[in-house]
Amino acid sequence: MTPKTEAELADAIASAKPPLRIIGGGTRPIGNPVAGEVLSTANLTGIELYEPGALTIVAKAGTPLADIEEALSKENQRLAFEPMDHRGLLGTKGTPTIGGVVAGNISGPRRVQAGACRDHMLGVRFVDGAGTVLKNGGRVMKNVTGYDLVKLLTGSYGTLGVMSEVSLKVLPKTDTQATVMLHGLDIPQAVKAMSAALGSPYEVSAAAHMPDMGHGAVTMLRVEGFEKSVAYRCDQLKNTLAEYGEITVEADPDKSANIWTASRDVAGFAKTDGDVWRISVKPTDGATLAAKLNTDKLFMDWGGGLIWAVVPKGTDLRARMNGTQGHATLIRADEATRAKLDVFHPELAPIAKISAGLRAKFDPKGILNPGLMA
Repeated sequence: MTPKTEAELADAIASAKPPLRIIGGGTRPIGNPVAGEVLSTANLTGIELYEPGALTIVAKAGTPLADIEEALSKENQRLAFEPMDHRGLLGTKGTPTIGGVVAGNISGPRRVQAGACRDHMLGVRFVDGAGTVLKNGGRVMKNVTGYDLVKLLTGSYGTLGVMSEVSLKVLPKTDTQATVMLHGLDIPQAVKAMSAALGSPYEVSAAAHMPDMGHGAVTMLRVEGFEKSVAYRCDQLKNTLAEYGEITVEADPDKSANIWTASRDVAGFAKTDGDVWRISVKPTDGATLAAKLNTDKLFMDWGGGLIWAVVPKGTDLRARMNGTQGHATLIRADEATRAKLDVFHPELAPIAKISAGLRAKFDPKGILNPGLMA
């Protein structure tokens, strides 16, 4: 089913009897396998409202992300949380949509400075599992009142409702950018350096580390803003981090942008064999956890708070966390592994009870992506 209007979407859900497998642009087959009739939002497209002066955009859920970014770019604006493009990593095609980004709370390297997708959401329209159209939030932050369904729907992967329209806050683009690179650090040193950089007054907008996988370890720090300010802050970071050894600066803004596009999309793991896991952890625990994972195929983002790891197929990476607090999500694996291992990190009993209650409330028939997250 591919409804073209919100009314058609509501009718399709209200009349549905078998389970529904909700998809957007078909780019991210993340989650436990779902058996059901496909319900796609790909035909719910179009920018409904864009007010550059108010830093606000409203679009239908199936609107291609590229269309959103093109419209924003014409006004020298952007989605500050820079959503990841999973297609290279997952080996998929399809078209990333703004609804898919919101459903997965997809956020890139700038999250350490600008926040996640969830933090930029202003409003949402969606259809619940009973076929009822609901709206929450507004077009400016002050209009978000009552139950914050906007935050609840963001990251729910279509298990609480099917989004038809989203409203987001946007921000201006920066004038230029550069990347400060520290070479040859081991993971504990890299985490300390990233922490020092993020805690400095030099407004680092991204911090990532690639261990030595044959080309030398590199720790990367992004600095954005006006040209003179960027140059000054890069120099100050070099002085601040001098104890960590060799430091270079990629001052070409296009080359720096390419570095962070590759980091955002975890491009280094696109053609590797094995399962790909994404682990969210306290940055201060990043180095300890990295040692426990027993793999040399690691990539650390968010100052050490996000770890991407590649392990042999079928490996239960959660068992290697060994008491370290965090959330491990199985991002890329075959059907057999996804059927064997929970894709999303198992919830603690009290949280699981709340989650089950929410799903029963918003999806009383149990038809929206059943089993995808649990």
